[in-house]
Amino acid sequence: MPTHLNQSVADSALLMKSLPLGLLRTVLQSDAQNGITPQLFAELRVLARVPGLLVACNYGGTLCAAEGVSTETLPLDSAAVALRALAALPNTHTAIISGRSLRDLAAVSRLPAEVHLVGSHGMEFDMGYAYTLSMATEQLLQQVAAALTEAVGFEKGISVVRKPVGVAVHTRPATPEVVDRVLFASQKIAIEFGLYFIVDGTVLDLTVEEPAKGQALEQLRARLGVSAALYAGDAESDEKALATLRGPDLGLHVGPGDTTAAHTIPDPEAFAHVLALLFELRRAWLFGEDAVGLERHSMIGNGSSTALLTPDAKVCWMSHPLPDSGSLFAHILGGDPAGHFSVEPVKPSPVLAQRYVDNTMIVETRWADVTVTDYLEPAPEGITSLVRVLSGTGTARVVFAPRPDYANAPFNMEIRGDEVHIIGTSDPIILAAPGVTFLITSDGKYATATAEVALQDGPVVLNLRCGDTEPPPADPAGEPSRRAAVGRVAREWVKALQLPTIKTSLVRRSALVLKSLVHEPTGAVLAAPTTSLPEGIGGTRNWDYRYCWLRDGSMTVNSLVSLGSTDEADGFLRWLGRILDNAPGPEWLHPLYSVTGSPLSTEAIVESLPGYAGSRPVRIGNAADHQVQLDVFGPIAELIHDLSERRGFLPDEHWFLMEQMAHAVLARWHEPDHGIWEARRPPRHHVYTKVMCWVTLDRALRSAALHGRSPHMDWEPTAATIREEVLREGWDSSARSYTVAYDSPDLDAAVLHIGLSGLLDVQDQRFLDTVTAVERELRVGPTVFRYRYDDGLPGLEGGFHICTTWLIEAYLAVGRLDDALELFNQLVALFGPTGLLPEEYDPGTETHLGNHPQAYSHLGFIRCAQLLDHYLARADVE
Repeated sequence: MPTHLNQSVADSALLMKSLPLGLLRTVLQSDAQNGITPQLFAELRVLARVPGLLVACNYGGTLCAAEGVSTETLPLDSAAVALRALAALPNTHTAIISGRSLRDLAAVSRLPAEVHLVGSHGMEFDMGYAYTLSMATEQLLQQVAAALTEAVGFEKGISVVRKPVGVAVHTRPATPEVVDRVLFASQKIAIEFGLYFIVDGTVLDLTVEEPAKGQALEQLRARLGVSAALYAGDAESDEKALATLRGPDLGLHVGPGDTTAAHTIPDPEAFAHVLALLFELRRAWLFGEDAVGLERHSMIGNGSSTALLTPDAKVCWMSHPLPDSGSLFAHILGGDPAGHFSVEPVKPSPVLAQRYVDNTMIVETRWADVTVTDYLEPAPEGITSLVRVLSGTGTARVVFAPRPDYANAPFNMEIRGDEVHIIGTSDPIILAAPGVTFLITSDGKYATATAEVALQDGPVVLNLRCGDTEPPPADPAGEPSRRAAVGRVAREWVKALQLPTIKTSLVRRSALVLKSLVHEPTGAVLAAPTTSLPEGIGGTRNWDYRYCWLRDGSMTVNSLVSLGSTDEADGFLRWLGRILDNAPGPEWLHPLYSVTGSPLSTEAIVESLPGYAGSRPVRIGNAADHQVQLDVFGPIAELIHDLSERRGFLPDEHWFLMEQMAHAVLARWHEPDHGIWEARRPPRHHVYTKVMCWVTLDRALRSAALHGRSPHMDWEPTAATIREEVLREGWDSSARSYTVAYDSPDLDAAVLHIGLSGLLDVQDQRFLDTVTAVERELRVGPTVFRYRYDDGLPGLEGGFHICTTWLIEAYLAVGRLDDALELFNQLVALFGPTGLLPEEYDPGTETHLGNHPQAYSHLGFIRCAQLLDHYLARADVE
């Protein structure tokens, strides 16, 4: 199975394979110090993680030992390879801005087209520039060349060279005494003819245009759309480029001399080392080599807020006040600059374990002498309260680096007693830390609070409260009882569940995950708590899942109903009822809504965040809100039916919702739609959609019969019509399977529901053939892909865990128990160390993908465990 990379990343990989990267590793492994201080290394690491990067430099004296005639100044091999390697990386550009003419620069550097070349001190971007000069300017330069030849051309070691916009005097082979005389004479001639005079290392330039390296650098920035730049130079003319640097930019001066650059390195060999190091840092970041596996993240939640923790207890994702609000910490999408809240032992040591405490959403991370316990405690609506308890015998380092609104909102930070206050945000944000002394530092853009905390005298409690205008006094002594109350509520809920005997602990954890995705103040259910975690590393299939899809939400709470918890279903149906109260009709329901029940705003891109493992763009909002997805009525109807069947009664308000879903199907079942997978292409008659339209009417009829309600006269004949049509039009004889849509031979794992829903007998040969086709075409090892056809989106994706669970269910339905057990156990092996699953898995790269944790994945797993429990018990009896 090929690695799922987008095309730009794949192209970059091919380019880099053609380069002698071993030379760069040799440079990096050398013992030379090369002037790379810890501070420079730290800044290079930050620079390596910007979304778009430009690496630009002077030529002579920076890439090669010195200026001089063309045959003497080839670039250092290692520097040339590093520049080319950087240029081969996605969203990375390199350039040389030199005093040489562009023609001379291209000839001597021998660098390929991917390295941008700018000659004549930043004025010459293309070879045709010289032809734009007037005749008067040409005559002037001829006079200057003649005057220089007469005045200094006879001196030993001196050569006079014509350039497109000036004349150069090369002095490198000359003695100091000769250089002094030539310098004086040349400067005098420049003044006489009214030219600019530039000392560029061992080259004296007399030009008709003012040196413009700064303007050239700015022009390259704008043309390439980069977010940060590195510039390195050795000459006085490079100071103009260095003066344009700002923000995360980095300036280097190569060799001796005064400079405004932040760092000085000794020579071109040192610069080659810097380039090689930057390449390795950026390559590792872009290709996700230092990204924490998605499945290794743990989620904490309290019914209104969620947050993600890395395996070393870094809060890497949290939004406030709503799930789809701007992030406060977005490290998972942009590293340290995107915000984090970290705790680690001062004395370095590996993490020994991270686990959930008992049957709760409280997470404990333990080192040898430091333990961190994290949870979100219940709080009034609009308030987020994160509690972090530090305990142990060692000393912990705390780094509090909030970056509100996806690291786009400016703010200030102040220490007030035992509290750190974030100033300038729309909601109050306060970190209460009794007994902790913080130090506030700034990188010029954002403030960060750090502290070292000795734990020998007892636990230390950190409480971050967002949105609380009247926060209660800090009460570290009362924290254990508050934590115990949080744990007690979770354990009592779990204790009431009816759990299968198959993988009980993972089912229990999955149930807790699903409950944490329920937004209790409204009743809505999140598909996942995150946005833009990629479906393919380096790809663009990065979506915002912090909303409530009618389909996903119904399936989530129905999964909890199957375990014996019905409050979540009641809350969800009340939420849906409020939406219907304001809708023009049930047939016009959107596929998804904000947890508040409002339609989504326009899908947008956060340019400031580079994405998980460099996977851009980072999106907020979801354009699927505007699609037609007519399958959504089926899961809602099934939820209402299953809930009433479990309880033995059907409330009037739920029957009214059922009638509305059936009405929607009667009105629109015959229309094409975008389908369950939200393909961004024209609507089609999707088989899964038609099946779910039938399910809506079928469950409405069953509920009416079960509870003595009166069905609409059109329900039964319309259900029969839909069934007849989908069985006829959905079958493709060439594929020997039901397929994604009418008149299409393409397979889709969702068509397994033609049997799983009860529309078609599972022993019908057409369903047996469909199961075989899905297995053959879409299953790869432990996972099942949604489909293989072109869905109108660039890039590739992994297999979907929910599709894997559907195939397990289909195996069971057709009597293939051993196959079901085998695939189920393979799925179990993919769970993260704390029992969480993201959306997808790439079997080729063994990489977990997609937003995390994903409701679909966990509800599908629960369903399979329940079914296996039933089938295995029946097998034992038989």
